[in-house]
Amino acid sequence: MSGSITHAWRLLRWGRVLGRHGALRGIEGHAATPVALRRLARLARFGLRTPDQPDYSAAFQAIGPAAIKLGQSLATRPDVVGEEAARNLMGLQDSVPPVDFAEIAGEIESSLGKPLSALFAGIEPVAVGSASIAQVHRAVTPEGARVAVKVLRPGIRGRLERDIQTYEWAAAHVEAAGGEAARLRPRLVIANFRRWTMRELDLRREAASASELAEVTKGTAGFRVPSIDWSRTTSSVMTLEWIDGIKLSDTPALKAAGHDLPAIARRLVLSFLAQAIYAGYFHADMHQGNLFIEADGTIVAIDFGIMGRIDRRARVWLGEILFGLTTGNYRRVAEIHFEAQYVPSYHSLDDFASALRAVGEPLRGRAVGEISYGQMLDALFAITRDFDMQTQPHLLLLQKTMVMIEGLATQLDPDINLWDVSGPFVEAWMRDELGPEAALADRMHGGLRLLARLPGLLSRIEDAYPPKGGEPEQPPLPEVPLVWRRRSGAGWLGYVFAAIAGAGGVWAAWWLGFWG
Repeated sequence: MSGSITHAWRLLRWGRVLGRHGALRGIEGHAATPVALRRLARLARFGLRTPDQPDYSAAFQAIGPAAIKLGQSLATRPDVVGEEAARNLMGLQDSVPPVDFAEIAGEIESSLGKPLSALFAGIEPVAVGSASIAQVHRAVTPEGARVAVKVLRPGIRGRLERDIQTYEWAAAHVEAAGGEAARLRPRLVIANFRRWTMRELDLRREAASASELAEVTKGTAGFRVPSIDWSRTTSSVMTLEWIDGIKLSDTPALKAAGHDLPAIARRLVLSFLAQAIYAGYFHADMHQGNLFIEADGTIVAIDFGIMGRIDRRARVWLGEILFGLTTGNYRRVAEIHFEAQYVPSYHSLDDFASALRAVGEPLRGRAVGEISYGQMLDALFAITRDFDMQTQPHLLLLQKTMVMIEGLATQLDPDINLWDVSGPFVEAWMRDELGPEAALADRMHGGLRLLARLPGLLSRIEDAYPPKGGEPEQPPLPEVPLVWRRRSGAGWLGYVFAAIAGAGGVWAAWWLGFWG
């Protein structure tokens, strides 16, 4: 019982922080929020002076490192937290005060097994970047190479583990409540969050991600990844090439340096498409602080803690969905959703095609330059509830990155036409990849109809080998004892504590992000 009480108390403390930033207003105004939860939300902010406009980013920043990471993860889930919260969380800056350099130096020496003087000819004690999990210092190797040294914050693993266990506890209770919360799979949200965060806590994995991205993008003009110094890289320390460039966020400096901003915007979109469409492996945290522009206009990416993968089948489906929506072939788009089992088979394909038409027609009626990927995908999410569509985390990460890239490109060039830039690229890929297969599929279509007449054959095949819509195998979910299912000889007092802990935990978890 003490574990449940600890989790609930921790969530309640975080809730007070959320309340001070107005981040509890979403739960009070949400139409699907039960009356009891609305009352608890009002109680949580009792006595607090709250702003009229919620600031979710500031709230998560104030709570601490794990909340910052959770906020960044929830920014990919507008279906869970709501559009307003997702947009606000997209701007969450992973920046906290740096740890004293003496602690960092000790971590470097302990991890690499050598004194600092043997590892570097010089290292600057003032951090050039300080995030929730690690901080970065500029250094020079004995060989004269200028490098960036990324070091995990001492003790960060234990702190993140404690907080993630609380998230898992809260998510299990929310999901057990059933209904809309179960459909959104909060336990899987946290499981994927754990997986991404644990990857970030092993800098060798981040270095490997950088190396793999460099390999798959080596033919992409105008985009590159810094090289890794593997001899000075461990699970707690990563050393990589120092980048001399201007941050993409510094538009005035880019203009002053004479860079062609529209050309950079176009290059940014095409480099992302090369990663996501051709390679199926993409940098999933391409915000403006992680991108630099070198003197020749080359885009250089850093920070490879969050990477996305999407298999070829899912990429094909996604390409067909986007193409079908823009051309008005709503029935084909609906068929893809059923083939991928994104929509359960007990729904009507025709009804789903009609719902898609309601999404696509308003977009098709607008000038092509006014249509955005973000708007189209957000509109698709809006109909998922009516058709019991379970969320696809791998596609949500892609969607979040697409929206991020779209925002950056528009910032650099307000007149950019993303469809003009990306359309030929996607069409060429689909033609190269699907041309022969599409013709073969057309020839086989009649044969498949004949096969379908054989009693029960196809249904048995699908039962034995169900398609997964390109969704990768999901991580195992931890066993979490629910407070209301515990059996205890503690008498009525134990049940009272369980009820308080459970109600407080569920309440706190919901306004931690599962409702926007």
